[in-house]
Amino acid sequence: MDIGSVIDMKELKSLKVELTRFMMAYKFALDEMNTKINILKDEFNYIHDYNPIEHVKSRLKSPESILKKVYRKGYDFTLPAIKENVRDIAGIRITCSFISDIYEIAKMISKQKDVRVVDIKDYIKNPKPNGYQSLHLILEIPIFMSDREELTYVEVQIRTIAMDFWASLEHKIYYKYNKEVPNKMIDELKDAATIAAQLDRKMERLHKEISLIKQADHEQEERLVTNHSFLDNFLKK
Repeated sequence: MDIGSVIDMKELKSLKVELTRFMMAYKFALDEMNTKINILKDEFNYIHDYNPIEHVKSRLKSPESILKKVYRKGYDFTLPAIKENVRDIAGIRITCSFISDIYEIAKMISKQKDVRVVDIKDYIKNPKPNGYQSLHLILEIPIFMSDREELTYVEVQIRTIAMDFWASLEHKIYYKYNKEVPNKMIDELKDAATIAAQLDRKMERLHKEISLIKQADHEQEERLVTNHSFLDNFLKK
């Protein structure tokens, strides 16, 4: 084996190690964020007797998918360029019951002291032209490896059940339809998004009304307990 082959093998081995570390950092970042989200879920269940999070789904882009995006966007084929430009390698989708839950969860996540919010895209206040709605956060969190600290991006999408239902079906329709989608179908999908948004707003209103009724009942119970205690003390005297 000549010296050139030895050098090539060393470079190949070094590249393999760096690629492995690169992907592992994103896997660990997903694990870290999933742990944080599970803690929030448990806290709400135990303390507030209410869980705003319906479902959590996470995914890690495959190397093939990453390279396709790099090629499509015209980025450099280097790990630093990929890390900086492809910020959705690690992705988490949180599905909530109500629109207000989306912003509450986003606020709680952003307040974590080791989480830095890099970018926010609010497609709820400003839906995409096709009707898509969701709140997208790009977060940066530290991952501690054996010999270094990696600051790693994680994309978190937070949406309601209705938003998620529409987005999932819209993706399936486009995925199965290999040709250009007819304008009639595009218009119908946008109408469906409008209906889903109306449903979200109606359910949000009902949720607030029920909360006010529960609060009023709780306050009335407290007044009854206070009055009963006062009457007991008066009779004892």
